[in-house]
Amino acid sequence: MINLRMLSAIALSGTIALSLNQSYAQDTATKVKQDPLMKIYRATPPKINDLVHTKLDVRFDYKKRFMYGKEWVTLRPHFYPTDTLRLDAKGMDLNNISVVKNGKNVPLKFTYDSLTVAIQLDKVYHNNETYTLYINYTSKPNLLKAKGSAAINDAKGLYFINPDGTEKDKPTQIWTQGETESSSAWFPTIDKPEQKTTDEIIMTVPVKYVTLSNGRLASQKLNGDGTRTDDWKMELPHSPYLFMMAVGDFKIYHDKWRNKEVNYYLEPKYAPYAKEIFGMTPELIEFYSKTLGVDFPWNKYSQIVVRDYVSGAMENTSATLHGVYVQGTHRELIDRYYDAGRSTIAHELFHQWFGDYVTCESWSNLTVNESFADFSEMLWAEHKYGKDEADAHSYDALSNYLADPEAATKNLVRFHYDDKEDVFDVVTYQKGGRILNMLRNYLGDGAFFKGLSIYLKTNAFKNGEAQQLRLALEEASGLDLNWFFNQWYYGAGHPVLNINYKWDDASKTETVYLSQTQDGQTFKLPMAVDIYAGGKKERHKVWMNDKADTLIFHVATKPDLVNVDGDKTLLALKLDTRTIDEYVFQYFNAPLYLDRYEAIDAAANKQTEAGGRKILIAALKDKYYGLRIKAIKSLNMKNDDIHNAALPILASLAQTDENTLVRAAALNVLAKLKASGNMDIFKQALSSQSYAIQGAALNGISQLDPAQALPIAQGLEKDNSGALSQAIVSVYAESGKSAQWPFIYNKFIDADISGKFALIRNFAKMTGNVDSPADAQQGIEQLKQAGIKYKIFGGVGPFITGLLNDIKDKRTKLGDTVSAKAAEDAAKAVSDAK
Repeated sequence: MINLRMLSAIALSGTIALSLNQSYAQDTATKVKQDPLMKIYRATPPKINDLVHTKLDVRFDYKKRFMYGKEWVTLRPHFYPTDTLRLDAKGMDLNNISVVKNGKNVPLKFTYDSLTVAIQLDKVYHNNETYTLYINYTSKPNLLKAKGSAAINDAKGLYFINPDGTEKDKPTQIWTQGETESSSAWFPTIDKPEQKTTDEIIMTVPVKYVTLSNGRLASQKLNGDGTRTDDWKMELPHSPYLFMMAVGDFKIYHDKWRNKEVNYYLEPKYAPYAKEIFGMTPELIEFYSKTLGVDFPWNKYSQIVVRDYVSGAMENTSATLHGVYVQGTHRELIDRYYDAGRSTIAHELFHQWFGDYVTCESWSNLTVNESFADFSEMLWAEHKYGKDEADAHSYDALSNYLADPEAATKNLVRFHYDDKEDVFDVVTYQKGGRILNMLRNYLGDGAFFKGLSIYLKTNAFKNGEAQQLRLALEEASGLDLNWFFNQWYYGAGHPVLNINYKWDDASKTETVYLSQTQDGQTFKLPMAVDIYAGGKKERHKVWMNDKADTLIFHVATKPDLVNVDGDKTLLALKLDTRTIDEYVFQYFNAPLYLDRYEAIDAAANKQTEAGGRKILIAALKDKYYGLRIKAIKSLNMKNDDIHNAALPILASLAQTDENTLVRAAALNVLAKLKASGNMDIFKQALSSQSYAIQGAALNGISQLDPAQALPIAQGLEKDNSGALSQAIVSVYAESGKSAQWPFIYNKFIDADISGKFALIRNFAKMTGNVDSPADAQQGIEQLKQAGIKYKIFGGVGPFITGLLNDIKDKRTKLGDTVSAKAAEDAAKAVSDAK
């Protein structure tokens, strides 16, 4: 699963993201100190009964938002004989529970507390016999009082989207979300990841809609009353949280991998772009199958995009469900390289092995699902786009983990938590993915991937935990890995590594002083140290075993560079003491993305020095577009030496770079110069098919001539998205009137979380400045709703409250006391929201 907390780190930028991480961390710290739930050991639930097969026959009441279900669930005692069964069943009407005997339903006694149902069976059953129950029930998801989380913002399991068709430009859909334990809101089950069951799901739907579920579409039958019954069968066992249904007006693009179906379900608007959005999927399946030594295990793979999804994406077995951020038109996709959408497609597919084929035995061991999926994002990037792209993706993930100060207090395998969904965090995802990358580097690709293959084959269609992963990797490599798993899986934190150097010319020795300054455990760290001297590189494999270690190397001449962690895989906060001259050497001679990134980072703070300028000017032409962008954004154009050296390169990049995001970044720097000579460059860029380039061009024109920018922005309203939409909103926020308000308002209300927070500052600015009080009040209401809805992401509440207070001040100055009072009330509502 890609969850909302992960997406929020992408959606919220700068101080908002930092505030989010810090506030969430503070909330968690308070929770740890005060909440007795944190003291509970979260054991794997005991298995009394095992699911064997689940058959559902369902119909939907769009008006009431109900689902009428019939279920036949087959079980057997796990080991000990039993005459009772407890099923999870949230907020349902349970009309009948019977045991099926010789084709007849024999009613059973049960007690129901609205969350679970305790059933008295007709006899004592042993583990060499099965029994089948028939349950007639009604699911009422909209009446269920279910608590969401920062990872998954709702937990009612079954979702009716625009069921009455009253919301303009929004399709009518039904879809489900099972993780963590919400499948039991739409069918009674033992809703735990340790359970595995085959299934059959029969859906009766309006004939105009298509359906999707796990497994194969076994049959379709027209009923003659405007409905159709679709029968989906999943004949391999999987966990209940991975069950899914989707119903709606979707166009299906049929692809294939080897002899298996690969299908993409999209709204009609995006159907023409199905191959552009999802077309890499067959290649991904082939790459993962070969890399893991286990062929894709399911009979088909489908992906569907739905509206109003409550998280990011979900790896339902053989049928992944995505939020709308993965899709796009041809023009939108031009600016997407290895973005959140493409990495999500890779992430969710890897779950078909790690999560679906082998499933975590409890949420405490979620790492064997999500850490692998996070790791797979860089694995695919490396294969498809090159090592620089993979290393950039991995470093972004590491940075997200390090930005959360509370993350260092949490074990990767976590037996203590307040709520199971708290485990869906930067420790399980980003830290876990980096731990796997360290382990891959330590063992080597051959042993690492052989170990993963052993783990998958040994636990196929069953459950796994971190200890089973360790045993598989030890079997493959022949190495003891208890030390690694004890510190990284069952311990918390990361090294804070201080690195200092000393050269002694008399003895020709280079001394490297390493010290770990973090609280808590001392980490055992194998690493490579590369010595660059005399035109050669010499690699030394070393271990840091103590809090402080001293490494001594004999070198013929003073090294140009000592590169600690030469493979750049350590999960650590490194504090290095290199000089700018050493960073110059590093940029031009050390080969990896992070080598060059570190040098650019150092140079950004040394632009008054020749070495800093040399790095930045060279990096404007770096082979990797991400580093070209970093260099562009790092330039201090007020420095005359930088300005004179960079300006012609920026002008060239703005017009000719092969990467649209580099061109846009260069245009945005030129825009800030407010140099009239650049007007022609901006106007020429308006003809680009790239929204990012057009947006940057509009920003540039706006900086030079706001009056000219306004009609240009109006002319771009018919076809805009992403950065161009943001630029139009920015122009309107500065000089727009009520005539421009509908565009801004509709853009904001139609946006997903990423889009909303990209627009929110300028939306608030326009709300404060707009000449119509009615428009201002519309804007205030939307900001209030966003503040309440996304307050679950700690720092969002205070951020939006601050925007509303600014609006109050602006409306007061305009003499609009009604809107000022509305803003004051809205700020209070956000502050008071629970």
